[in-house]
Amino acid sequence: MSVVSAPSAARHRIAVAGASGRMGHMLIEALRASDDCVLAGALDLPSSPTIGNDASAFLGHASGVPVTAELRVGLADAAVLIDFTRPEGTLAHLEVCRELGVKAVVGTTGFSDAQKARIAEIAQDIAIVMAPNMSVGVNVTLRLLEMAARALSTGYDIEIIEAHHRHKVDAPSGTALKMGEVIAEALGRDLRSCAVYAREGVTGERDPSSIGFSTIRGGDIVGDHTVLFAGTGERIEITHRSASRATYAQGSLRAVRFLASRERGLFDMFDVLGLR
Repeated sequence: MSVVSAPSAARHRIAVAGASGRMGHMLIEALRASDDCVLAGALDLPSSPTIGNDASAFLGHASGVPVTAELRVGLADAAVLIDFTRPEGTLAHLEVCRELGVKAVVGTTGFSDAQKARIAEIAQDIAIVMAPNMSVGVNVTLRLLEMAARALSTGYDIEIIEAHHRHKVDAPSGTALKMGEVIAEALGRDLRSCAVYAREGVTGERDPSSIGFSTIRGGDIVGDHTVLFAGTGERIEITHRSASRATYAQGSLRAVRFLASRERGLFDMFDVLGLR
């Protein structure tokens, strides 16, 4: 196994949470290929069989960064943490990031309102980019949905269909919920009161003000999202399909670069991409 030293010109030192998972591997691979970002820490659960191993071993190269379950050890040499794990774990990580002055890019989904409020509090002291989907294409799609919702505000029923791999634990996906939030806001509605997440039995006619969600789980689907605007005599579908987690990794690195000039505050990918 060859040892590759970190580029001397690297400006962004990154720790990766969930380093041994699918997304963690994709992030580490993206960091290895980056000209201005370098892996500085790798975190995983104590039960992970990779604890103590080199974080880049799966690539056939050595980064010199071992996978650790010790949060402060993994963050000791990092300026930014990238976290795509679980809500409880992410919150615990952010508390320590706050203590150490480490910024964060959060792609974790499934947060409760109370957990989101806690993250906003933490962001008063450190800079955080948090988004349910780091893909550049998805965030452009969100803007398109906002435009479509305003133009199709009457006479069109709105349904959001999403599909992910069998291992995903939350439903609907964070991206689907974000799509619903963007559409509802554009229509002057509250998603909490107009969302329909399940239909079974005799449901009656569809409420024209509702926004429906359908969830598919199976196989190794990375992430498919379609928003259907169904009118009389026509249907409009806006779809985004992810073929690889590489898009999430590249978006995360763009978020890291955005944070370089921010000391504190809570941001999202619209901020990163200048879509406000």
